[in-house]
Amino acid sequence: YPYEIKLGAPLGMVTIASSAGPAVQAAPFDLAHGPYPLVVLSPGFAIGAPAYGWLAEHLASYGFVVIAPEHQESLDPQNELWRAAITRPQDILAVFATVDAAAKPGGALAGLVDGEETAVIGHSYGGYTALAAAGAQIDTPSLLAHCAAAAQAEDTAVWLCDMLLPHLGEMADLAGLDAVPDGLWPDWSDPRVDAIVPLAGDAFFFGEPGLAQIDVPVLAIGGTLDGDTPFLWGPQPTYEHAAGPAKALVALNDAEHMIFSSSCDSIRWYAKPLAGEFCADSVWDRDQAHDLVTHLTTAFLLAELKRESDAAAALAPQAVEFPGVAYEAQGY
Repeated sequence: YPYEIKLGAPLGMVTIASSAGPAVQAAPFDLAHGPYPLVVLSPGFAIGAPAYGWLAEHLASYGFVVIAPEHQESLDPQNELWRAAITRPQDILAVFATVDAAAKPGGALAGLVDGEETAVIGHSYGGYTALAAAGAQIDTPSLLAHCAAAAQAEDTAVWLCDMLLPHLGEMADLAGLDAVPDGLWPDWSDPRVDAIVPLAGDAFFFGEPGLAQIDVPVLAIGGTLDGDTPFLWGPQPTYEHAAGPAKALVALNDAEHMIFSSSCDSIRWYAKPLAGEFCADSVWDRDQAHDLVTHLTTAFLLAELKRESDAAAALAPQAVEFPGVAYEAQGY
């Protein structure tokens, strides 16, 4: 799998590393036990979908159809972060529409996908996308208050606010609104979303009012040394304020933001300067972290989409004891 970064013109998609997986490319669908639940996997900002092949393959091996869209954006936060906040939730709705059409009799996904049993998972901005897909709504007062507090505290992640706040009017225009809402922005969810897994998901857009709109089970995972989506900006408030019937919070102690991307088995020579940011973690072995994430995510999706009681039991607080992991849950 190539680990690709979308750098924009004139470079376009650039491969910085690659990793191997056990899947067989272009293998025929196994329809014997279908249709299977659908998992939409939203990549991190300006990262190509194959960087999450490790997670997609694992979920597919447990009987889920995994579709990872390529969001049209480039690594230009000044011009792209605000735009992606609006376009990404629409991309997920487009995925559902595409799957609906392809799952009809005679379609490419006929007999394969159960479009009524679905989850959305994602990393970073993909986690934001998953939250929006489940009903989280941007809340203007909460966003402004959060960013003001971050600036006052000289939080290193305040750059995210600096990339967004000057463009709120443009975000509203792109969303088809007459003005920036005084409170909650529109709901861009799909009622078929039954569960979400935000991995270092950007939740600061929503605040407590926006996150309280989520009424499906949530598994929020993040690293406590994450400087791009700090734990207190993403996973923690997601767990505290989501209103679903079951939720869990996983803290990978001292893990950084890119722990959820590719393992970088082979790094391209020209990408060596980027390896420290995209491929390495100061404390964690990335493969070990991936094993934990796949274990917990698979148990969560089996419990919520396939109603497997053993999987739900594996999410009980007393069942999750791993070195370097802090865990809490409600409803399991």
